[in-house]
Amino acid sequence: MKLYYAPHSRAVSILWLLEEIGQPYELARVDIRSGDVGAAYRQVNPMGKVPALEDGDLRMAEGAAIATYLGDRFPQAGLAPAMGDPARGRYLQWLFFAAGCIEPAIAEKLHGWAPDRLRHAWGDFDSVIATLDKAVAAGPWLLGDRFTTADVMIGMGVHWGLMFGGFPKGGAIEAYHGRLAARPALQRALAIDEREAQAA
Repeated sequence: MKLYYAPHSRAVSILWLLEEIGQPYELARVDIRSGDVGAAYRQVNPMGKVPALEDGDLRMAEGAAIATYLGDRFPQAGLAPAMGDPARGRYLQWLFFAAGCIEPAIAEKLHGWAPDRLRHAWGDFDSVIATLDKAVAAGPWLLGDRFTTADVMIGMGVHWGLMFGGFPKGGAIEAYHGRLAARPALQRALAIDEREAQAA
């Protein structure tokens, strides 16, 4: 497998997920900050964004889609409820909440946007925080005692939100982040990301 990746980007969530899965993978750096990712990479992802994934003949993009695919592709990792599992629906809900709600909420807070409530489909920042706070308060993970790919995707959003996006300190969200930060796979992924950033 090959992960198309840039340091300090949304691709770090998939890097973390691959570390949780424990299967061999290759990192392929994409220079997204120069403004020109090149024609070859646009064959992989026409949008020119990261992450993207190659697995054999498969090429795919979009973080939530890649996370869903990898969780199902490697059932032995135990990171995704199987089809037919009653937990599957809530798992998918939280997995897609990361890209659909948390990332826009971080951008809203970081950039000081005040979008009209009728025009921004992700919900306002405060609603996203309240929803997430309630979800992680019961803990330890989004699906109770079961750590899943959804925790990776939500967890990376929480990580960036606490660092850059104005997420509240203290309380259930920060406690959830502390549990995530203790995971060796996240520690490895962040170390790889920092090493790659320094080499850039």
